[in-house]
This record gives sequence, C-alpha cells and structure tokens, in this order.
Amino acid sequence: MIKRLDQIIVIDVESTCWEGEAPAGQVSEIIEIGVSPLDISSGRRLGKESIPVRPEHSTVSEFCTRLTTLTQELVERGISFREACTLLKKKYLTKNRTWASYGDYDRKKFEQQCRLYDVEYPFGPSHINVKNLFAIINGLPRETGMSGALRYCNLSLEGTHHRAGDDAWNIARILSKLLQLRQRQ
Repeated sequence: MIKRLDQIIVIDVESTCWEGEAPAGQVSEIIEIGVSPLDISSGRRLGKESIPVRPEHSTVSEFCTRLTTLTQELVERGISFREACTLLKKKYLTKNRTWASYGDYDRKKFEQQCRLYDVEYPFGPSHINVKNLFAIINGLPRETGMSGALRYCNLSLEGTHHRAGDDAWNIARILSKLLQLRQRQ
C-alpha cells in the first residue's frame, strides 16, 4: 500500500442518539458521514460531502432531529454503512491517506460499527485527533470543542453545527490553521 501525503481526509459523523438511554433493542449508529479533503501543501479545503447512512438497528429520535436536523425519512434514503465505507475507500482513498477527526469519538464509532456489521475498517492506520492537537499547539490547559476552537481562531461557524458535512468543513478549516502555523515556523 502506497501512503499518499497529498491530502488529509477530514471526517465527522453524526449518530443516532437519545435524551437518556437508548430504547430497548436499539444501539447508537452512524447516520451521516461528513467528508472534507484538505490539501496538505496549500491548506485549502477541497470540498465537502455529506453521506446519509441508513441505520439498521435504531431510529432517529426527536432529540436527535433537534440536535442534528436529520430525520428518519432523510436517513432511510441513505446508503448502507457497508456502502459508505466502500465509498470512502474508493472516492477518497482513505486506506492510503491520513484522516482526521475532532476528538476520538468518530474513530471509535467507526471501529465499533465496523465490528458490529463485520465491515472492513475504511481507514489506514494514520489518524489525527484535531481536538487534541489544537489544544497542544495553542498551549491550552484542556481540549476545547469545535465551536470553541473556531472562536479561538476568530472564525465563525460555516453551516449547521451537528451536520456532518458542515462540521467536517469547519474541522478542516481548524486543521488548515494548524498547518499554516507549522509552515510559518
């Protein structure tokens, strides 16, 4: 496998969620995958995509819709988790590129769901935790949420928070700022 260092594939996921415990027989699962490739040399975001994923073991709660704006009807029109993983590997070459997310939730969620559905993990071994990196580079005493990181950089949120495509776009923006710091040194 040839490692490609031309882009970092920024990923964000939204999952089914409830106010309190999951209903009997349901588990939290990915219902939207946001992707925003970041060109490493220029720091430019190369686009964004939102991939709706059809849940198999849960439904979208009213709480989840209020948080994400995603509805059961929207995700039912999505693709299967297996198809989404195949799409990531083919379209974004995620097995050969470094990928990034804001925190470890997204990485752990993919690992968990791949085990649950017996699907090949769609990423290679290189993962950047932007939340942790942002705190370290800026000398913060603790990690901060994505909205806090944007404010710290004097950037406004672009799009809708808790929509995976928009969040991936904003995370790529934060990561781009970190890459620009590296290039100035």
